[in-house]
Amino acid sequence: MTTLDNATISRLVETISQEILRVTNGQSSESTAPPTFDSCQDCLGQCAQKCPEKIMAAIQAGAERFTAGLGINGVKAELAHLIDHTLLKPEATVQQIAQLCHEALLYNFASVCINPAHVKLAAQLLQNSEVKVCTVVGFPLGATSTEAKVFETLQALNDGATEIDMVINIGALKGGDDALVERDIAAVVKTVHQHGALCKVIIETALLTNDEKVRACQLAKQAGADFVKTSTGFSSGGATIEDVALMRQTVGPQVGVKASGGIRTLAEAQRMISAGATRLGVSAGVKIIQEAQSL
Repeated sequence: MTTLDNATISRLVETISQEILRVTNGQSSESTAPPTFDSCQDCLGQCAQKCPEKIMAAIQAGAERFTAGLGINGVKAELAHLIDHTLLKPEATVQQIAQLCHEALLYNFASVCINPAHVKLAAQLLQNSEVKVCTVVGFPLGATSTEAKVFETLQALNDGATEIDMVINIGALKGGDDALVERDIAAVVKTVHQHGALCKVIIETALLTNDEKVRACQLAKQAGADFVKTSTGFSSGGATIEDVALMRQTVGPQVGVKASGGIRTLAEAQRMISAGATRLGVSAGVKIIQEAQSL
């Protein structure tokens, strides 16, 4: 995956800004006419809910924010604040990351969750907004050294990340080396907290027994983690209601629980929240919020 230098990022940000100005001024860089809202007099400031196709067209042209009048579904807003809008595919392009950030701004998601190579770009695109930049460390296997995880964490924080999702040493946990697992987590947590950021600990529930899930959550809590997280999304399974409930029972109310992997519908998201999840890692965030808007 290509790492962008500062000059390339600046050019991309400038290009996006110019596109926003073109849309605002009724111009377009393409031969076709830009999206307009002349036929939306009846929306009364609720285009985001009543005309989603025009909103998405404007996003694709570069728009980041829209004014919304009274009446936008409150359930949608509350749910959006629990979502880490996620794109961790290795083939993700710069354009797709920019689109992800635009969607996060439009729907006011909690964060975008992206691979480390895209952190600097996302931080620039989301600066001065409430949307956080989340990235992953030791991903997706968790089998790198503690020193490598700390270095990767520092690099991500310096690039602008404000939330770090780290993968535990799964083999060490299954082999009974709890001391190594806790040291590994604690080293990353310490680095993250020194920079005023949040740390979520991915335990990869699909590979663990229930006893191992409990131990992993206890070790993460003892190490000072802010969240425990079910899955990377790259293993043999994702979040389940049973795992989320077990994790919540184990860590208590003081530590967050992030359900991640395989959550594609509003009903699934709501079941995870009911089971105890306080954050959702999903790639289908827009679809889920649009379902909530239709209620």
